[in-house]
Amino acid sequence: MAINETLLVTPAAMTRIDRAAVDSGLDGFALMQSAGAHVAAVAVSQFPEMRRAVVMCGPGNNGGDGHVAARLLGQSGVHVVRYGRQPGPGGDAARAFDICPGPLHPLADWQPQAGDVIIDALFGAGLDRPVSQEIAGVIERAEESGTPVIAVDLPSGLSGRTGVPTGACFTARHTVTFAALKPGHLLMPGRALCGQTHLCDIGMPARLICSDDPVWRNHPGLYREALPAASSAQHKYSRGHLVVFSGPLISGGAARLSAMAGLRSGAGLVTLATPPIAVLLQATHLTAIMQRAIKDDADLTDWLNDKRISSFVIGPGFGDLGKARSFIRLLADTGCPVVLDADAITAFASCSEKLSNLFNDKLRLVLTPHEGEFRRLFPDLADDETLSKIDRARMAAKQLNAVIVYKGADTVIAAPDGRCAVNADAPPWLATAGSGDVLGGLIGGLLAQGMPPFEAACAGVAQHGEAGTRAGANMTAEDLVMEIGKPA
Repeated sequence: MAINETLLVTPAAMTRIDRAAVDSGLDGFALMQSAGAHVAAVAVSQFPEMRRAVVMCGPGNNGGDGHVAARLLGQSGVHVVRYGRQPGPGGDAARAFDICPGPLHPLADWQPQAGDVIIDALFGAGLDRPVSQEIAGVIERAEESGTPVIAVDLPSGLSGRTGVPTGACFTARHTVTFAALKPGHLLMPGRALCGQTHLCDIGMPARLICSDDPVWRNHPGLYREALPAASSAQHKYSRGHLVVFSGPLISGGAARLSAMAGLRSGAGLVTLATPPIAVLLQATHLTAIMQRAIKDDADLTDWLNDKRISSFVIGPGFGDLGKARSFIRLLADTGCPVVLDADAITAFASCSEKLSNLFNDKLRLVLTPHEGEFRRLFPDLADDETLSKIDRARMAAKQLNAVIVYKGADTVIAAPDGRCAVNADAPPWLATAGSGDVLGGLIGGLLAQGMPPFEAACAGVAQHGEAGTRAGANMTAEDLVMEIGKPA
């Protein structure tokens, strides 16, 4: 028996897992009893001062979990009042309802009282439509009164597939879920609406907790084996040569942050490709980073004959969108991995198909867009409200034959073959100027050392978050760079 802490399972896949468990001989009612017991335990441990457990039950199995929790809370001495709809006859939910003492009141009858704690067992993860007006009224009264909510599986009104409310939605203090997380537990704003999520083992066999279309929570198992290994025979070029392109005089700081991040990631050599007018200014800021004056296509073409160059980062503070497109065409011809960020992404906003044509040979392109950049490059995907952030990232990755690092509090990393990970461990203070430039350089440095693009992106995003945690609140991007590569 187990839980899977790294696999994200869609509500539809979870339904198949539940059905497979029962078909394999497991007692479905025993699973419901275990689920309800976990809900009751969270309620007692997190709200020992509650005066009344208000258990709101839907007609399905989620409601069945609520009836079990209500019975156990009542047996422990808690005053319990149930509201909702009675389940239909014959199933596990009906059995749980039958052995729970006390009446079931209409939802409309609930009025907040001091000391109430709501247990939301109305819908769980399966709802993908707006809740009824009756339930929306309950949600409104709960919000206005500040009544704390414990959600069973997911807050009612929240899509477990997209992490986006379908209309009115509970905001939970705690969410109790079972066997595996759903995308809605990690994707924003779902993660915030769930509060603290408790993933509980209810006796589901580990062999059944799987998916034929897996999405993962970003974790070391996705990239550990591909991390660069140290060797006594190494020299600076064998550890990779990263090139970061600098913008003009006024905006060279972004490229410096990227270059320093690439160096601290372990790359043996990092060079700034700098416009001639900015070389002297950059030189006053650089020690371990080399420079190469690159004015135009001719300068770059000449330099790209150096086969010791391993990877490129272009975009941070670059400025000139036409030159960015021209340079990227030349970089595509090298066969080396390329990271596009910031201005390099915006440069293809009106012609993304041209970008896909440049890198259609093998997987070696990584894009790191934030929400606005993603929208500029993929407006049709961004405007499709039926798609989750995972869907959008996957479709964009396939369209460009690239790894997409769709940044945010819920950064999604997607490869064109469908592999996908959601990172949810980064601290909120990473939302600061220059943080994205650091991430681009970090991924570029890992690519320079030979990591495959998807693994480099997953590792880079994870290391970026770890560095942010070590740097602490109120950090600057300069502080962030200095924490890369330090032991946890």
